[in-house]
Amino acid sequence: MIIMGLTGSIGMGKSTAAGMFRYLGVPVHDADATSHDLMAPKGAAFDMIAQTFPDIITNGRIDRKLLSKKAFADSGVLRTLEKILHPLIRAAEIRFLHQQRSLGRHLVVLDIPLLFETGGQNRCDIVAVVSAPAFIQRQRVMRREGMTPSKFSAILSKQMPDHDKRQRADFIIPTGLGRAVTFDHICAICAQF
Repeated sequence: MIIMGLTGSIGMGKSTAAGMFRYLGVPVHDADATSHDLMAPKGAAFDMIAQTFPDIITNGRIDRKLLSKKAFADSGVLRTLEKILHPLIRAAEIRFLHQQRSLGRHLVVLDIPLLFETGGQNRCDIVAVVSAPAFIQRQRVMRREGMTPSKFSAILSKQMPDHDKRQRADFIIPTGLGRAVTFDHICAICAQF
């Protein structure tokens, strides 16, 4: 079974690309979605996060915007949060891979936003990076609710530059030339496996 890491900086179109892989029948494990599930009120990380950061609980739920704000303002908060979440996300990934291997899949995708930043590429056979021109990335990100130029800069400062990711990739998936071009590239990748 070939394990492909799918990554890309914020606003590059990784979620769209992951959806295209799914459409083509390739199983995708989404690290962000797993994180959201873990932090839901009955999620495996909820109690530990609530005990560690009680001020981010609103109406019995984790206020993700407040938690994000705290994590970006304080690297210690971010490290603590990562220590809680990363082992649980990794355990879910292992279960996913075991299940897909038992089903005889030829190709699976691990959708991991900070793949290179966390060393996740070492768990993958190949890596695909989604990429778009910087001006398109900025337009996409600035349309997000609550996004500011300073928040965008702070997020980018924690991510490996797009140029470096592209240099380390086995495949580059362009996402700034329209969905049809992106889909054609993904079809060509899948045809190899």
